[in-house]
Amino acid sequence: MLSRVAAVMAPRTHNRRRVTGSRGRRREGGESEPQRPNMSRRVFASALLLLVVVMMCCGSGAASSQDVPSDSGSSPDKSFLWRDKNGGETVSSLRVPVLVEVDGDVFAVAEAQLKEGGSNFTGIASELLEWTDEKSKGELDTNKLKTQVLEECPAKNNGCASQAGGQETSQGRTKVLVSRPTTVVNESRIYMFAGTYSFKVTEGAAGSKASAAKWELLVAVGNVSTDESSGKKKICWKDTSVIPWTGFETQHESLTGLIGGGGSGIQMKDGTLVFPVEGTKNGKTVSLIYSSATESGKLSKGMSADGCGDPSVVEWKDKLMMMTACDDGRRRVYESADKGDSWTEALGTLSRVWGNKKGVRSGFITAKIEENRDVMLVTLPVYAKKEEKEKGELHLWLTDNTHIADIGPVSGDDDDAAASSLLYKSGDNNELIALYEKKKGNGDTPSPGMVSVRLTAQLEKVKDVLTIWKEVDERVSQLCTNSLALKDSSADTACSAGKITDGLVGFLSGNFSDNTWRDEYLGVNAKVKGNDGGDKAAAALTETSDGVTFHGAWAEWPVGAQGENQLYHFANYNFTLVATVSIDKVPEGDTPIPLMGVKMNDGNAVLLGLSYNNNKEKKWQLQCGGGTNSDGLSSIGEPETTRHVVILLRNGNQGTAYVDGQRVGNEQCELGSTETQEISHFYIGGDGRSAANRENREGVSVTVTDVLLYNRPLSSAEMTAHNTESVTIPKLDHAKPEPRGAPSTPAGQQPSELGHLVGSSKDVSGGVEGAYSQIREVNATALSSSLVNVSQ
Repeated sequence: MLSRVAAVMAPRTHNRRRVTGSRGRRREGGESEPQRPNMSRRVFASALLLLVVVMMCCGSGAASSQDVPSDSGSSPDKSFLWRDKNGGETVSSLRVPVLVEVDGDVFAVAEAQLKEGGSNFTGIASELLEWTDEKSKGELDTNKLKTQVLEECPAKNNGCASQAGGQETSQGRTKVLVSRPTTVVNESRIYMFAGTYSFKVTEGAAGSKASAAKWELLVAVGNVSTDESSGKKKICWKDTSVIPWTGFETQHESLTGLIGGGGSGIQMKDGTLVFPVEGTKNGKTVSLIYSSATESGKLSKGMSADGCGDPSVVEWKDKLMMMTACDDGRRRVYESADKGDSWTEALGTLSRVWGNKKGVRSGFITAKIEENRDVMLVTLPVYAKKEEKEKGELHLWLTDNTHIADIGPVSGDDDDAAASSLLYKSGDNNELIALYEKKKGNGDTPSPGMVSVRLTAQLEKVKDVLTIWKEVDERVSQLCTNSLALKDSSADTACSAGKITDGLVGFLSGNFSDNTWRDEYLGVNAKVKGNDGGDKAAAALTETSDGVTFHGAWAEWPVGAQGENQLYHFANYNFTLVATVSIDKVPEGDTPIPLMGVKMNDGNAVLLGLSYNNNKEKKWQLQCGGGTNSDGLSSIGEPETTRHVVILLRNGNQGTAYVDGQRVGNEQCELGSTETQEISHFYIGGDGRSAANRENREGVSVTVTDVLLYNRPLSSAEMTAHNTESVTIPKLDHAKPEPRGAPSTPAGQQPSELGHLVGSSKDVSGGVEGAYSQIREVNATALSSSLVNVSQ
């Protein structure tokens, strides 16, 4: 049966790609649903073959599995009817936000919780989203939504056919509880997976194969038509089939259930339709995908680690990327080059960057913006206490799989946001749209509503950030081209413009204010510290054109110290930290003076650190996991001698340091297992650790410029390439750019004095706002609008 379903779902030959929103449903306490059935090809195909017989939308809505040849995996005696909710039924709440685009129109789709008398049940609600110039944000009105309820007709009865012409009665039909809709758009058709629940499972049987066999997967098709009375477009669901668990258990014997992931799937460039799904394995949630191409469909062989659910899927450069919310409190991101047969955790880029404090589904999409640059966009709530109650403020994040920037808030000031969905409309009128759950009411079971918002201002900020990333890449590339080009004319030099920015995540140079050394890539900012903090830190440094001179102070660049969202989490596994330093005043005494290194979150122990000593040996030393490599590199050099220093971590347990391209020590630093610990921060110019160290630092003067942070260990050739002569890098001028215009801003958000930018400065740990509290204009190609102040 699955192969017949897949045949109907198969994309058209010209493979038109749809970028639809990501999925989103809160993992509530009572939402431990068995997973939706795993689709073998025959079952899935049979259900989707029903879609071929679509004659007109929203006529009867009836469909029967008798309309297609039966299989051992199908239920040939079942028939169903979609009907509009009646006057006695009310929508109490909305969950699982989904955004779909059909022929240029954008619709919100959600799971609707309904009540009638003393009974509760579910349906599918939808609405065409429309905005005006004055209003770009609005809460969905449950009384105006088109809400459809699925009913199963009596077995061996023509009830559906006889009652299809009207909805005057539901007598004899049984409501089917439909939950967690998951959609993919193929041309003008919307394919939906959803779980169906029309039975009771005892607590003792939950998670067992016996109970899993009772769970079923619903497959339906939606079409858009125009309502005759209102003239408004609407989605109508038809042609429904149910796939029992028995069609899947042979593919994954370890799974005891399967259900739709909720939200949106994708259509890949090759036409393959991909649906995220959740499974249950040994009582734990796992994430995987179902994919369908031509007349075949399959459940992926590979899956996430145990305890990871709420999957969101995108296609990124010929790979699938799956974001999951995991029980360990982090969001893990996986990559697959074989459509899910195997998954690799993306520890070097996006995995574990975001927290999973409340267990909600993320918005996760790809888009082509500004000269067709590929980016990923993510929406997730950031939690902060407001009036003694912790609320979720939905934020938009931008990434190119290397850099990450917090674009700022999406939800309203008073909203408690949860799960979300995103959609980007390309074409003549580009639009970025979000749909998110908004919790209403108090207590342990608040009633969620749903809010749609057109992110016009945020999209402009995304474009501004991309412009800055490009300009900073060009500046950094001149570290090579201005010096090495004179030495090596080979086009394959290790310091080519492309290679020096490959994996480059952070860059500290001349952007400094208010004790904050700001990341040029708008990621994470470093904070300057002094022995007594505050004014003492400010007095203990001098700004330079491309860095800072520390007089007994130091800087801390956060990793785990960021808290909930850690943009540099990759540093726990692989990194390279490069800086140009000069020791302007040589310290006296035998106490080593730390220059650059990494501290752990366990008592701030030094994991890896480079220091210098002005004793009789005058050596650079590498501190490794609490010990010191005494076989250091001799000669500190004369005062004000410029040195190029590097520390790197490989595979989480091998550390190395270099000075002017020469290794400090003869052997690699073996750090042992660090799985139970994580990095707190990088320190630069000193570590502020001991009282004796602090006293010695009072007589120390160190200039640090052009600090580069990579998410990978550099090669030996690249290490040598960084041992360059001093180079003057063109700076971004500190200037106030002219605004692009005055785009509309979401309701409840006030534009800043610079025009279209929103938000307020709350932190200096990074982000678009913290990085550019003084907005800069790019030298030759000045930005035509300013960046927003964004809290991270």
